[in-house]
Amino acid sequence: MAKAKTGSFFLTETIQIPVATTTGGRVQGEIDLGAYVNVPTGQAVAIEEVDFIVQSGADFGAAGNSMVQGDGAFAFQLLDLNPGTAFVRADDQSLVASGSLNIDFTNNVLSHQSDLYPDSYGTLDRAFMVVNDTLYLVGGIDSTTTSASAITYITARIKCQVVKLSNTDWMAIAIQSTASDN
Repeated sequence: MAKAKTGSFFLTETIQIPVATTTGGRVQGEIDLGAYVNVPTGQAVAIEEVDFIVQSGADFGAAGNSMVQGDGAFAFQLLDLNPGTAFVRADDQSLVASGSLNIDFTNNVLSHQSDLYPDSYGTLDRAFMVVNDTLYLVGGIDSTTTSASAITYITARIKCQVVKLSNTDWMAIAIQSTASDN
């Protein structure tokens, strides 16, 4: 299906959830893939793995319950079509990876979950192929308000490589990608 043009490399994007963001508040960041995706040559990005990191405080190491004002969760999604600041359902073809960080405020217990499995796609023949020139990271808070004193940072760390697709494969991925644009 695809021939690797580069070895694996990492792209990252960090969004900041502002102080005192109320439940349902969402923020979006963008990762420009314009240097890697090229329509005339059939060049695309193959995503092999996505990791999400949630940090808070001036030193990025604050305790979990310092991120929120009560029990709640941070949720995040990485997509290859622009959802604005909305989350998409799991069957949306533009969803690359998603996850959540649940916080038990009283006991300071955090549990992280990757909702879309696998978040590690593995070898090139199983990679998530992207033919769009931008990836979108959306994150936000639910069931509580974020800390009144500390910004929360959500980072997507994406392991990928540049690949060359055949014309047939390129068209199939492009059709699938635009078909999920609701």
